[in-house]
Amino acid sequence: MLDAALKTQLAAYLEKLQQPIELVASLDDSEAARELDELLGDIAALSPKITRASGDDARKPSFLIRRTGSDVQVGFAAIPLGHEFTSLVLALLQVGGHPVKIDDALAEQVRNLPGDYAFETYMSLHCQSCPDTVQALNAMSVLNPRIRHVAIDGALFQAEVEAKQILSVPTIYMNGEEFDAGRMSIEQVLAKLDTGAAARAAEALKEREPYEVLIVGGGPAGAAAAIYAARKGIRTGLVAERFGGQVLDTMSIENFPSVEYTEGPKLAASLEAHVRSYGVDVITAQRAKALHPAGATGDMTGVELESGATLRARTVILAPGARWRQTGVPGEADYRTKGLTYCPHCDGPLFKGKKVAVIGGGNSGIEAAIDLAGVVEHVTVLEFDGKLRADDVLQRKLRSLPNTAVHLNAQTTEMVGDGAKLTGLRFTDRTNGQVSDLELAGVFVQIGLLPNTEWLKGAVELSPRGEIVVDDRGQTSVAGVFAAGDATTEPFKQIVVAMGAGSTAALSAFDFLIRHSAPAAVAQAA
Repeated sequence: MLDAALKTQLAAYLEKLQQPIELVASLDDSEAARELDELLGDIAALSPKITRASGDDARKPSFLIRRTGSDVQVGFAAIPLGHEFTSLVLALLQVGGHPVKIDDALAEQVRNLPGDYAFETYMSLHCQSCPDTVQALNAMSVLNPRIRHVAIDGALFQAEVEAKQILSVPTIYMNGEEFDAGRMSIEQVLAKLDTGAAARAAEALKEREPYEVLIVGGGPAGAAAAIYAARKGIRTGLVAERFGGQVLDTMSIENFPSVEYTEGPKLAASLEAHVRSYGVDVITAQRAKALHPAGATGDMTGVELESGATLRARTVILAPGARWRQTGVPGEADYRTKGLTYCPHCDGPLFKGKKVAVIGGGNSGIEAAIDLAGVVEHVTVLEFDGKLRADDVLQRKLRSLPNTAVHLNAQTTEMVGDGAKLTGLRFTDRTNGQVSDLELAGVFVQIGLLPNTEWLKGAVELSPRGEIVVDDRGQTSVAGVFAAGDATTEPFKQIVVAMGAGSTAALSAFDFLIRHSAPAAVAQAA
């Protein structure tokens, strides 16, 4: 099951086990059970602190990782390879006594959470968003034994997924009821369980001392800006809803110079580790609400958060990134995560053997259609324009696939469903006005990005497309406020371009500090 190189790496990790653990497997006579049995056997053979035991869980195949002689455990109704292999390794280590690496205050909040919680996360081994949620709930169950968690592979337990009409991963159930859908951090889970957490967090943030540079956004642009600013030896903060931004939703990255191939979540984790190594004050699970420019050059600029707190800084770098553009047609909001989705890599396996559509004929749309064609029965591509805009190599690949079709000049007008799930869509041919209905199990929207700048209207100059207007130094229309990344007028929305722009913005902010009554710390750093 595991090759020699992977066994060697895993054995090195398992040397960090501090307490004995047991792998409790519930198996049947299926091929999947035989694969799981082989995997668990490989793992147990790598450490004397790991033993095996038999279980009788209703889900087969499945297994528990249990700390011997305690209530600490996590569960997998899956063969956790692919994107979930890291979740498996972390679960082994954490159940085995290796510390959960989160903020001490956050860990204490988890330990003190009252009540009993049984979480189930329905995920896909092809989903790059799922591991964050699985790892967050696993960590919580290690910190607090009254919390239970099992990660369930939707492809392995497809009947269960269909019975619950789960059409998007990750989908989380708590105590038998749907809890949430989409990537979640420990902070986000706690915010739903502990209703006073947000207020306490806001009060704590109000006590933060002002920053020399405050970055809003945790994507590549924000991360690069934080690294460059912190290296100047000045007080640097970064606030974001989640660290990584759109990169977390990127399956493969093959155009990052010097790195032939990587994946979004891996790059995001490396960026976060690099940022934190410089002592940047990283604040996550917070969304910006408004920017309050300084009254005069040299005064503090305020970034108001939705939690009620306001962070202050002498300079601000805006890197809020972008999000998937929505169609805006009737039914879209009703069937989001119920058949309508924006992530083919995450949710594609849930539509195995079914008919789906992709809206969008650019690179992202055609790449999605190609990927889906290997899983689903049939893929229909709907493009508003009179021609596909994807690269020729992608178009040729799409045309070579027997289970795909393309409709040009197709204006989607409605998402159709039965109230519980999406059943199709309606579109109009823009050349002749003919209305057509497609019966579908899923729709994947791939029509570009929108900048996350609504909260900046009236504070800085925005383009007609809602992008932050910047010059070649990253300076916005407001003195001391800079911007970088996909939310700006920079025409090329690429990771490496965003990183360069973030670095430029940080250097420009530092130059601004030097030239405008720089405090002693800045003067010394200069």
